[in-house]
Amino acid sequence: MLHAGGNAVDAAVAAAMVLTVVEPTGCGIGSDAFAIVSAPDGLHGLNASGRSPAGWSPDRFKGMDAMPQKGWESVTVPGAVSAWVALSRRFGKLPFAKLAEPAIHYARNGFPVSPIIARLWELGRIRLGDQPGFADCFLPEGRAPVAGELFRSPGHAATLEAIADTEGEAFYRGELARRIAAHAREHGAALTEDDLAAHQADWCGTISQRFHDSVVHEIPPNGQGIAALIALGILDALGVGEQGVDNIDTVHLSIEAMKLALADVYQYNADIDHMQVTPAQLLDPAYLAERARLIDPRQAKDPGHGQPRPGGTVYLAAGDASGMMVSFIQSNYMGFGSGVVVPGTGISLQNRGHGFSLMPGHANEVRGGKRPSHTIIPAFATALDGSPVMAFGVMGGPMQSQGHVQMALRVLRYGQNPQAAADAPRWRVTGGKGVSLEPGFDAAVVEALRARGHEVTVEPGDGVFAFGGAQLVKRNALGGGYIGGSDPRKDGQVAAS
Repeated sequence: MLHAGGNAVDAAVAAAMVLTVVEPTGCGIGSDAFAIVSAPDGLHGLNASGRSPAGWSPDRFKGMDAMPQKGWESVTVPGAVSAWVALSRRFGKLPFAKLAEPAIHYARNGFPVSPIIARLWELGRIRLGDQPGFADCFLPEGRAPVAGELFRSPGHAATLEAIADTEGEAFYRGELARRIAAHAREHGAALTEDDLAAHQADWCGTISQRFHDSVVHEIPPNGQGIAALIALGILDALGVGEQGVDNIDTVHLSIEAMKLALADVYQYNADIDHMQVTPAQLLDPAYLAERARLIDPRQAKDPGHGQPRPGGTVYLAAGDASGMMVSFIQSNYMGFGSGVVVPGTGISLQNRGHGFSLMPGHANEVRGGKRPSHTIIPAFATALDGSPVMAFGVMGGPMQSQGHVQMALRVLRYGQNPQAAADAPRWRVTGGKGVSLEPGFDAAVVEALRARGHEVTVEPGDGVFAFGGAQLVKRNALGGGYIGGSDPRKDGQVAAS
């Protein structure tokens, strides 16, 4: 798209469409999406997550311990298509139909399945092979494709053509919407044509937190990006940065700050129209300093949420020669999502409804027409003067906000280049005093964490599920252009024109 005269937004949207074809294990046409765009007039945040069907209520799920993880009862209105259209209309240079051409080509003519995707595909078959429409679309010979095998999806190609020709209208108010709603009715689901027609993506701006000499930006709730900002604010209040990035003190404080942030997010995060506290209250410097004082520098704790004063995916980043940058994420959630595929269309639907709570009175309690608390989050960093620095993200469910903190620490506080930050071993809090580490951690740090009371597990393997996948594009302040980093845990790359 850049070679065709397009800009970073055109490149990002085209790549997002292609990823629904070549990485269906993480996203699909029925995904949700969020984006942050750095344009000449500043940062623009887009929330294209969908809302629940109007027919949903707590009574619909009465007697369940948690919201369903698969099937039609986990599906909310898909928002990714609206993200592509909104980004293209506001910032793109090329015709919208042009952006869909590569994705249509790969869907119709096929692509060789990459190794990690093949492994995830097989896991999806085991978990979701019995869901409506899944086998017909994704198991054409009764099995998952293997690495290197050519996979074609003609229904997917036809759907993308309809979306391209109508700039998304077919998906929300046309023939595709009718087919989605008819499939829902066939399986007793609540999603209707009216639910699809009512969807809109919202230009929502960003929320931000100063961190050392930078400002980190996230999309406001319902996304969990505020957890990263809370943790970074706590770390700034603690003065983290004096010791090395992999020093025991830095790692310990980072883990403890993340636990405090996640405790608050699990308590308060929800559709912003239903939150009981505001993002500003959670990011108030006095509140963050109060939370920071709860951290014992020598001992791990199991924290609860605080009481602020009134007052889990594909990610991509792009930058162009004009300086425009895009941080974009879309996801079905839990791999293939709900497992539901609308027959003959290639539309695999997310399971974002699982993100709701069934706790009566909780801010995130399931209701009709409401956005669930969401795991997928794009991030962006600027200098203190507002100039763009870096588009970045770490896909991987609840690992995402934890990954944002670790990328910000390494690149923005300690000056590592994006590839070094992506390569470095990661930690992940798992609840209570539990923390999982990748095998690359220094053995002395592992033992020191245990000595401070952390319940440490070292997880073998490549970490593709547990420790996320980072992608980063950073402006090169010295020589111009960009510096990229792509996670070795995923099938991805840095490409420059």
